[in-house]
Amino acid sequence: MIYLIYFVETLLAGTTAALVPYVTSAFSMHSLTPTVSILSNIVGGVTNLTIAKIIDVFGRPHGFILCVILGTMGLLLMTYILSVFIADTTKLENRALMQALMNSTGLLTGWVAGPLAQGYLNGLGWRWAFGMFGALVLLVTLPLFGLLVWNYRKAKRMGLVRERSNGRSNAQSVVHYGREFDAIGLCLVSVGVTLFLLPFNLHTLAGNGWASPFMAGMSIFGVFLLVAFALWERSFAPIRLLPYSLLLDRTVFGACLLCTCLFGSYAVWNSYFGSYLQVVQGLSVEETSYVAQAYTVVSVLFAVLAGYIIHRTGRFKNVSLVIGIPLSMLGQGLMVLVLAPGNTGYIIVCFLLISVSQGVLVVTDEIAILAAGSHEHVAAMLALVSIFGNIGGAIGLTIAASIWSDVLPSRLRQYLSPEELPNLHDIFGDLAKQLYYPIGSPTRIAIQHAYQDAMSRLLLVSTGIWVFGAVGVLMWRNINVKEVQETKGHVW
Repeated sequence: MIYLIYFVETLLAGTTAALVPYVTSAFSMHSLTPTVSILSNIVGGVTNLTIAKIIDVFGRPHGFILCVILGTMGLLLMTYILSVFIADTTKLENRALMQALMNSTGLLTGWVAGPLAQGYLNGLGWRWAFGMFGALVLLVTLPLFGLLVWNYRKAKRMGLVRERSNGRSNAQSVVHYGREFDAIGLCLVSVGVTLFLLPFNLHTLAGNGWASPFMAGMSIFGVFLLVAFALWERSFAPIRLLPYSLLLDRTVFGACLLCTCLFGSYAVWNSYFGSYLQVVQGLSVEETSYVAQAYTVVSVLFAVLAGYIIHRTGRFKNVSLVIGIPLSMLGQGLMVLVLAPGNTGYIIVCFLLISVSQGVLVVTDEIAILAAGSHEHVAAMLALVSIFGNIGGAIGLTIAASIWSDVLPSRLRQYLSPEELPNLHDIFGDLAKQLYYPIGSPTRIAIQHAYQDAMSRLLLVSTGIWVFGAVGVLMWRNINVKEVQETKGHVW
C-alpha cells in the first residue's frame, strides 16, 4: 500500500513539474515559476515538526489521515509520514535500502508523466490535471489508513495504547495543544521566512523594484518576525519548536546542513531547466519530461545501490565523500560548458552525473541523522532534516527567481532586434510565446542566447553551494550502523 502511494506521488510530481511553467505562463509570469513552490516549501517543512508531534502524541493513523486531508487539498506533506512508517518498521542497517526501494516507483512513472502532461496540455488543460490528482491521492491512501486504524484498534484491545482521560474542555484542549505544538513559534518562523524571501522573487514586478516601500517593508518585517521567533524560542516558548538538543550533535547538524545544500543547489539550477530544454534544445514537453524523469530513474537506482552498500558494510560517510559531493560539482560545472543549442546529449550526460550524486546523498543523509539518535526521536529527526531541506529549497528557489529576473530581461534587451524589443515583456513572461518563434529564426536565437547566460549563472551559483555541503558531510561521525543498538518495542 505504501508503494502504491509512492507511485501516485511520484507520478504527480513528474506530471505537475512539467505543467508548472505553463501555469505561470498562463498569467504571463513565467519568471515566477520557482516562486509558486516557495511558500509550500516553507510551510511544508516547518509543519513537519508539528506532524512529528501529532504522530507521537496521538498515533500514526491520526497523523497519516491529517496528511491525506492536507495532501488532497494542497498536495504538500504526505511523503514525510511514509518515511516515518518505514523507519518504524525496519532495522537501521536496512532502512536506507527500504527507503530507496520505495522510491523505485520512479522507474515506472518516469515514462508515464511526460505523455500524461502533454496529453492534458493538448486536451483538457492543466487545471484538470491538478483536479485529477487531488481525487487520486485520496483514493489510493484510504486503504492504508484503514489498515492503520485496524491495527490501532487491535493495539488498544491488547492494552498497548494508554487511554487518555485529561478532563479538559475543548477550549482548554486548543490552548494545551497550541502550547504542545508551539503554534506561536510555528507561525512566526513560517511567516517570517516567507516574507523575507518573497521580495527577492517579486521585486521585478514592483514599479520601482527594491525602491518600492512595499518590497523593502515586506523583507524588513520578515527579518523582524525571525528575530521575534528566536527570542520566543529562547525565553518564552513552553515547548520549543526545534529540538535544539539534537542539533548539538555534529552528525545531526551536518546532516541538516547537507540537506539544506542538497535541496538548495538543486532548486537553483533546476528551476528553469525544463524551460531551457524546450527553448534552447528544442525538446517537446514529453521529451523534456523524459529527460527530467531520467534523473528520477538514475537517482533511484543508485539510491538502491547505496542502500545495499550500507546494508553490507554499515558505513555511509565515505560513499557521500567519494561519490556524492564530487559528482554533483562535476556535473553542474561541466554543464556550464555545454549549454549551446544542439548539445542535448552532453547535457543529459551531465544531468545523469548529478542524478547519481543525488541518489546517493539523499539516502546517506537520512541514514546519518537516524544513526545519530535514538529510535524515540525518529519522527523528530526526520522532521528536523526535512525543515532544513525545505527551507534550503525555498532559498534556492528564491536565488533562482532573483537571478533569472535580473539576467534574462537584460540579455533579451541586449540580443533582441529593435523591431522585437516592444515584445520583450511578453517574451520574458510567457514560455508559449518564446516557443512561438521557430528554431533558427533571429528572435529564437536571441532568446536562446539569453537563456544560456541565465542558466550559466544559475549553474555556477549552485556549484558553489556544494562547498558547504562538503562541510556538512565532513562533520559526520563515521558511524557503523551495524553496531548501533536500537530500542525494540511496539509501534502504533
